[in-house]
Amino acid sequence: MSNLKYLSGFGNEFSSEDPRCPGSLPEGQNNPQKCPYGLYAEQLSGTAFTAPREHNERTWLYRIRPSVLHKPFQPVETANKMTIKWSENPPNPNQMRWKPFDLPSENDGDIDFVAGLHTLCGAGDPKLRNGLAIHIYACNTPMRDSCLYNSDGDFLIVPQTGILHIITEMGKLDVSPNEIAVIQQGIKFNVAVDGPTRGYVLEVYNGHFQLPYLGPIGANGLANPRDFLHPVAWYEDRDVDAYKVISKYQGNLFCATQGHSPFDVVAWHGNYVPYKYDLSRFMVINSVEFDHADPSIFTVLTCPSTKPGTAIADFVIFPPRWAVQERTFRPPYFHRNCMSEFMGIIMGNYEAKEGMLPGGASLHSMMTPHGPDYKCFEMASNADLKPMRLAEGTQSFMFESCLQLAVTAWAEKECEKLDAEYYKCWEPLKKHFNPEQP
Repeated sequence: MSNLKYLSGFGNEFSSEDPRCPGSLPEGQNNPQKCPYGLYAEQLSGTAFTAPREHNERTWLYRIRPSVLHKPFQPVETANKMTIKWSENPPNPNQMRWKPFDLPSENDGDIDFVAGLHTLCGAGDPKLRNGLAIHIYACNTPMRDSCLYNSDGDFLIVPQTGILHIITEMGKLDVSPNEIAVIQQGIKFNVAVDGPTRGYVLEVYNGHFQLPYLGPIGANGLANPRDFLHPVAWYEDRDVDAYKVISKYQGNLFCATQGHSPFDVVAWHGNYVPYKYDLSRFMVINSVEFDHADPSIFTVLTCPSTKPGTAIADFVIFPPRWAVQERTFRPPYFHRNCMSEFMGIIMGNYEAKEGMLPGGASLHSMMTPHGPDYKCFEMASNADLKPMRLAEGTQSFMFESCLQLAVTAWAEKECEKLDAEYYKCWEPLKKHFNPEQP
């Protein structure tokens, strides 16, 4: 169990200072002529200065050295398996399913979080601040004296195997499977792991994640704001010969070096802060009479587009819950969608389809039909409709987007995990139609 302390709430105005330096937050102003303890004041802006107050996100950092103190950035020469070149691989509208992605073995050597990132699919362009990318990570060693910040957008990180020990400029987060973390654009972070570790990353270029509107649900439900946890201030004053600061910029990696740890923020205040959330705290809303409700009732976080009610990305989960509907086919129905649906499994299995395994994934592209496999359809069509506990001991999720997603060559060919026989799970479906029997 982690013994870290956290600040709770979503979108709050927080303030925090390392207890080793009491009074390190300036009183009554943001950038005094001289900050306490000889610190530097630095603002990190997550929105435009002129964004409406209810949407404005920024944090003031009080640090030992300003972030500008580094050598020039240079392109990273090592292989980068992240990409935004969506036209390099031909389009493919077929249903896709991947077997679990490989964890690093001893023969692979040391692979840290950055080296272990591989892009599966995406759309749009960070230069235009519109789009998203979906990655997996598979690593086995800590980042040591290096950090990453994303100039392109926000990372939503979904661990599947192994705990992530994350240091950010605002403090520390320990993130386990069945938890998620969001590291916003521009925030530096370092990831340490205890061994082979794997998970998923949703990257959005448009704005930031927010809680979905509840509408007729009312004031409470789904992911409650108080369950989102933010780090408390923690700093290290450490000189390093060449600390690596890696910037993900326009889909490429660049590296600068500096002579000190970037995690030297003694105090901070604001509302632009990384956070984590325990998925087991999600308050499930569901049908209690008949029919299968749309999966939007399972939305944890959303990144809206400019079109009302339509998301660049929704993060949706399918948690343990009760099914009680009468005269209803209870699993997910057959479906064609104007949205793209990427699914992954953190643990257990998925109720509507055999063959989906933890650490793997599926992609049902825009308007490509999908739904329950033969075995699920036959069982659910003839089941005794008594109250039933679903998905116990499991957790699956979906990244849903209004964008058409292009699949990378690595995901379709090079990783050798694409299941070429996925389509066969529907082939046994039979014709039941009989015009003589209404």
